[in-house]
Amino acid sequence: MLVSLTVGKVDAGVTVLLTPDKRLIEFPSILLPPDISSGSIVDITVGRNKASESAAERAFRALQDQIFAAFGSAEPSTPVLRCRNATQTSVVLEWDPVQLATADLISLALFRNGQKAGNIPRPLAMHSTKISGLAVDTEYSFHLVLRTTAGTLASDRVTVRTHKMTDLSGVTITTGILPPAVREGLARAVARIGAKLVDGVRIDTTHFVTTEGRGVQWEKAVEMNIPVVRPEWVDACESNGRILGVTRFYLDALRPGPGEDGALPVQPAAQQKELPETPAVQNGDSHGGEAATGAATQRKEEGGDDNESDTSEDEQEDKVRSGGQDEQKVRAEERDQQKMALRPGQSSPQQATVEDDDDDDDEDDDEDASQEKGGKSPGDGSSFQDVKL
Repeated sequence: MLVSLTVGKVDAGVTVLLTPDKRLIEFPSILLPPDISSGSIVDITVGRNKASESAAERAFRALQDQIFAAFGSAEPSTPVLRCRNATQTSVVLEWDPVQLATADLISLALFRNGQKAGNIPRPLAMHSTKISGLAVDTEYSFHLVLRTTAGTLASDRVTVRTHKMTDLSGVTITTGILPPAVREGLARAVARIGAKLVDGVRIDTTHFVTTEGRGVQWEKAVEMNIPVVRPEWVDACESNGRILGVTRFYLDALRPGPGEDGALPVQPAAQQKELPETPAVQNGDSHGGEAATGAATQRKEEGGDDNESDTSEDEQEDKVRSGGQDEQKVRAEERDQQKMALRPGQSSPQQATVEDDDDDDDEDDDEDASQEKGGKSPGDGSSFQDVKL
């Protein structure tokens, strides 16, 4: 079809063409002859290219098939769950690697008895999990639910029954550093009780048996919170015919001696030092305070470094010293009053006076001696010959 158009405004990029019915058409200037100007008339032939249309259609369908083959042919696979090991209180589950095809992962959840137990961390890297804290000899069902951008897929249910206390087939042992003879005896004991020996610490390892706490495997067992026990634990389980607790068989546990029940020895209580008896103060002993002081000094020397005993002894010394001095004063006053009462020429003991002169004390002693013998004192007017000896 031929169309005649009048050139209107000519620019470097776009030229305005006018149709016979006065319509404006913007046309690329590069497609027009170079010598045109405003007012020129150009003829444009318009036709359909069916060959080009067919070629473009074929190219588009080929691209669609390529996209479908790359992104639409594969779908996420359903998880396959199975039981790897079971014990009295735990179950180890494992599954095949998750196949997502071209979909994106949303979550991978584990269900126990129809209830969600939790999401699996790092599901693309982890292919097993351990569930602890289960009841003994109890049946459980587990299944996985995979959620992706291409849909949700659930695995088949796996039914697992935990073992009885007398069933030791679920015990999986990894050995550490052991003497050759002990290792051979351990292997025979493990075979007799129906347990398993594995190389290296794994997720299904239930016990790590060794006699020395060192090595790469020991460090891995400690990191995974696997009980590290001595070989005696296997012998004890075999002797009792059932699985036993590991508290008494930990590698760093205190081993009971012969004839002991495994209890820790009780340290005897520290004995307190007995205080010596306070020496009695005799009547008329003017050196009672000095004796008490000497005894206190001796007790202090014998007390050693015991601060509490020294403090108690010091208090006892003060009490003894003060008590002895008070008692001496009281007895001296009573004695002086008795002497004054026996002196002639005085009406009552209240009128007597006590002197501190040493000569008067000697005179009083002489007067007391004479009174005890029934005679008169030289001071009452009698002669010396009249005194009865």
